[in-house]
Amino acid sequence: LRCQAAPRPRACHGWQVSMKSGSLSYILPCNRMPVQLMSQVRVYTSNGQKKDLGSEDTDGSARGETLHKVETGQDTTNAGQKQSSPKQPIQVKVKAVLKKREYGPKYTQNNFITGVRAINEFCLKSSDLDQLRKIKRRSPHDDTETFTVYLRSDVEAKSLEVWGSPEALARERKRRKEAEIKYRENLFRNQRLLWEYKEFFGNTKPRSSTAAMFFKGPGKVVMVAICINGLNFFFKLLAWVYTGSASMFSEAIHSLADTCNQALLALGISQSARTPDPSHPYGFTNMRYIASLISGVGIFMMGAGLSWYHGIIGLLHPHPVESLLWAYCILAGSLVSEGATLLVAINEIRRSARAKGLSFYQYVVQSRDPSTNVVLLEDAAAVLSVAVAATCMGLTSLTGNPYYDSVGSLGVGTLLGTVSAFLIYTNTEALLGRSIEPEQLQRLTELLESDPVVRAIHDVKATDMGMSKVRFKAEVDFDGRVVTRSYLEKQDIEQLLQEIQQVKTLEELEAFMLKHGENIIDTLGAEVDRLEKDLKQRNPDVRHVDLEIL
Repeated sequence: LRCQAAPRPRACHGWQVSMKSGSLSYILPCNRMPVQLMSQVRVYTSNGQKKDLGSEDTDGSARGETLHKVETGQDTTNAGQKQSSPKQPIQVKVKAVLKKREYGPKYTQNNFITGVRAINEFCLKSSDLDQLRKIKRRSPHDDTETFTVYLRSDVEAKSLEVWGSPEALARERKRRKEAEIKYRENLFRNQRLLWEYKEFFGNTKPRSSTAAMFFKGPGKVVMVAICINGLNFFFKLLAWVYTGSASMFSEAIHSLADTCNQALLALGISQSARTPDPSHPYGFTNMRYIASLISGVGIFMMGAGLSWYHGIIGLLHPHPVESLLWAYCILAGSLVSEGATLLVAINEIRRSARAKGLSFYQYVVQSRDPSTNVVLLEDAAAVLSVAVAATCMGLTSLTGNPYYDSVGSLGVGTLLGTVSAFLIYTNTEALLGRSIEPEQLQRLTELLESDPVVRAIHDVKATDMGMSKVRFKAEVDFDGRVVTRSYLEKQDIEQLLQEIQQVKTLEELEAFMLKHGENIIDTLGAEVDRLEKDLKQRNPDVRHVDLEIL
């Protein structure tokens, strides 16, 4: 406390005046606080009013009250230590800030609603919508450029005007829901009566497009295979009954399994042609893969399982084989018929692979057409199994040993098990949603990145949905400057400049920014539609495109 430090001149920061009383030194607040002078300050409030706070020559007595003065009884003795200076006015600069709006957890005042939704959800008539404001918006569908929407707030107000109260509207919705359920029940009943009528009197309706599918492409291959394998099963079954050969029994079971599986494939083809509905928005194309998967499981259980069982029984309990002449004749006929079906399947796959720019092996391994693949593999296995059965039966005829015949049955079962395992694997991969080829994905990525409106793309996914239908998804970082420039190129710059010059208040500035901001967002949506359309046009396999704005 016994400090004799003399006061030193320094910049005043509010607490720099030193006082001395006897042997006690202390610091008092200084009345010379730093003040920044401004010639003139204008304050803008949120309602756009302007106020002048004054200039440097104004009287500062009213605004100098915020300065803290310190007076003591020793002012007279320390007057020589205080440096007198004129008091400066303090100016305050207020920043103009637009008032933030609170929208709440649920805000639907600016939502748009289509006419169909307005009629269905709010129980209105088309004549009621004629009295409301109509707004033209960019259409999300490819076949139309614009479509008409309504403000949801206007529709809600109109529904209350029509029905009187929310309770009356809720009762009407409930009544219409019950009427819809009753209508569906009647529709199902009428469809059943119509089906019974067709069964009794005959169907004179022209052939549908679904039936026409079985006269070309994979449908034709499947129908030919069903007819041939059905005949083969009948004749092989007669040969087995006559000879008692285990190999011939395996061949008969093989033909029966092929016939049943190909009938299942025909069902899958017919179901895949169904049009998409609200419950299945992406259609029913995967029904072919489901039918092929079940077919593979059927081949394994019916064909391979019974062949192995009969072969093992033949090894455990061998019995002599009767004359095999008729069996050889039937096997020869089966070889010719199975070979003809195999050639039909090979020609169809070659044609389809050539159209896709793929090799024969790639087309089969990628399971581009599961129905044709099943016919191809089943007929190939049938030709090989006929060769195996004929060889083992020949060895049995030469040596008189029935074990060769049983070994042939085991060989046919092993061949069928291999085919079924391949079908199960390829169709499971297709149903899980595998990615497309890296080269094709790279082409799609380069097409997006080469567009000037795109800065970068991230999290790219391209899934093969089956039957050469690809779903593409990516998060896109758009260049806002390019989007804005694209919007400005469509505007009258002179008129836009006049609008800018007329902005004087915050309300006018807000209206200007909201108007052009909404138009720029619409321009961004149009750019997204353009990119999706380009992807579909340059890559016909791409059916569904999802571009997310990053």
